[in-house]
Amino acid sequence: MKLVAVAVVAQAVRGMARSLTPDKPRAGIALAAIFMVISGGLFGQLAAIVLGAVSGLVLCRGVAVEHKEGLSFGISRSAGLACLLVFLLLLFGLPLIISILDTQGLRLFDAFYRSGALVFGGGHVVLPLLEAEVVRPGWVSENAFLAGYGVAQAVPGPLFTFSAYLGAVTGPSPNGITGAAIALVAIFLPGFLLLLGTLPFWDRLSAYLLAQAAMRGANAAVVGVLGAALYSPVWTSAVLTSADFALALSGFLLLVVWKAPPWIVVLLMAASAILLQVVA
Repeated sequence: MKLVAVAVVAQAVRGMARSLTPDKPRAGIALAAIFMVISGGLFGQLAAIVLGAVSGLVLCRGVAVEHKEGLSFGISRSAGLACLLVFLLLLFGLPLIISILDTQGLRLFDAFYRSGALVFGGGHVVLPLLEAEVVRPGWVSENAFLAGYGVAQAVPGPLFTFSAYLGAVTGPSPNGITGAAIALVAIFLPGFLLLLGTLPFWDRLSAYLLAQAAMRGANAAVVGVLGAALYSPVWTSAVLTSADFALALSGFLLLVVWKAPPWIVVLLMAASAILLQVVA
């Protein structure tokens, strides 16, 4: 199942690169982000996105983007500011609370909340963030992490499934159903808070050319972040033999060339892996 993750993440990198890095400046930002993430871990991921946004201010200002006027939302600015305040209080306050009241339940909530808060650019980008939060501390093994991510592609809503799965299989208690519920709520809560917090200001913010340029640079950096995750931990832990490479490449081609549904790819790759083991 780890090889399924290779094929799926490679497809995601290809699709995001085609839409978010269509020119040389943004491709350069993505390439620089890859090197930063590989050398800097979680800090490198955040730094890459921030520097991508800064680079976008310089390199991406000439790209024309259509702005649609007249968007309105039924959320007041005061309510939006309140949601943003709660978002920031949880992001920076949870680590402080944990330093005083250190429980595994709070640590689990904090880990998934931070992953949900810092993800930028799409569901697959959460992969390196979650890996840093649950694999490196030893809560979940790397094999279980990638196998779960591969299997999650066979069902609707992979991010829902994967976050709940990680909460359920984490080593320290709470785990099981309780851990799954904590992880599920924590990873989606920051997204809801940010959505409600930014909607009242989005129409005005999106009209600024500098904001558009920064977003284009940050999106290009996200491609690099996911590309780095494709290399490590996905590729380095899954592709160990020539047979592994052949299976991963086959899965990628099924997704990209034949447009096969992910669940079909999961079944075919699992059957192929079993057949290879029997033959060997």
